[in-house]
Amino acid sequence: MTGVPASAAGGSSGARGARSTAAADNGVASEVSGSASAPGEAAAERSAAEGSGFDRSGSERSAATGSAPGRSAAGTEAATEGRPARGGKITAAAVNQASVWNVANLLTMLRLVLVPGFVALMLANGGYDPAWRSLAWAAFAIAMITDLFDGHLARTYNLVTDFGKIADPIADKAIMGAALICLSSLGDLPWWVTIVILGRELGITLMRFLVIRYGVIPASRGGKLKTLTQGVAVGMYVLALTGWLATLRFWVMAAAVVLTVVTGLDYVRQAIVLRRQGIAERAAALEETEA
Repeated sequence: MTGVPASAAGGSSGARGARSTAAADNGVASEVSGSASAPGEAAAERSAAEGSGFDRSGSERSAATGSAPGRSAAGTEAATEGRPARGGKITAAAVNQASVWNVANLLTMLRLVLVPGFVALMLANGGYDPAWRSLAWAAFAIAMITDLFDGHLARTYNLVTDFGKIADPIADKAIMGAALICLSSLGDLPWWVTIVILGRELGITLMRFLVIRYGVIPASRGGKLKTLTQGVAVGMYVLALTGWLATLRFWVMAAAVVLTVVTGLDYVRQAIVLRRQGIAERAAALEETEA
């Protein structure tokens, strides 16, 4: 075989390298020119690729979140209705339970439970033992204090429930009525005082229900003062007081009776005005409808 000079070999290698470089350059140029000649197609392909990738990822995410891009609102609602969230029923049950078993209602229940306990302590050992009367006073005081707090908590923290609306006034009248009846039964308080106070309380409560179709009669400051005075007076009578304290409790009870009658008459006046306004508004609305 004839030897090839190194220079020739080198030259041929250089020529091949040059041709390879030229070919590569031509390929790159053709690719550039191709991409430059069809920018819309490349952009469309990239958009399609990105869009398809987004749809897949969005579909995968929608499986977990319950919503997918491009899905109609009706489809989303149908999927949501067809596939309830895990623990939804449990959460709803917990909310309903919390709406009833709240702090305000628990205080009301405590006041109801204290009523029979108070009566038992009040009448223990004949009803005249100072020690048992002191324990009865403690039960009565707890009931009256919870009466001050449960309504405030219910209104402040939005804990008002149908159970509370019914049970709270019942608990108030029950503890006060039990104390008055026990005191009158033991001869410590005249029966006419018990009749006046309980008659006023039951009558005003019934009247509120009768005029509730026209509106709600709010508790006045006089009514709140009456409740406080009644609580103090009855509490002083529950204790076995003597001397000047016994004289003081008589005057406190007298003030409570006066406030009971005055505020009761004021509530009756408010009920009459509220009823007249309600009837007038209904008549005006009926005339506008007929016209």
